[in-house]
Amino acid sequence: LRALLEKRSGFAEKKMFGGVCFLLRGNMACGVLNDELIVRAGPDAYASLLEEPGVRQFDITGKPMRGWLMVSARGYGADEDLAAWVERGAAFALSLPAK
Repeated sequence: LRALLEKRSGFAEKKMFGGVCFLLRGNMACGVLNDELIVRAGPDAYASLLEEPGVRQFDITGKPMRGWLMVSARGYGADEDLAAWVERGAAFALSLPAK
């Protein structure tokens, strides 16, 4: 993930949610928790992306966060799949005002 994002403007790495997350201009784009990928895809794409293989709601507290997804290795196993998920998260993060 770092290699896919670190050259972008406003890149930062931060420990969050018990894992490591990557931010662009202060907004979380994606991260890793155990062996799952966290992707902040936004509310507009949320419902359709939940239907993708290996995708589930981001819920580590008992209250799902709409627009945030967890993707298992089944959904990001191929390099091109991982890159596509990272790009989804990056695009959403960059669509938000910088913090």
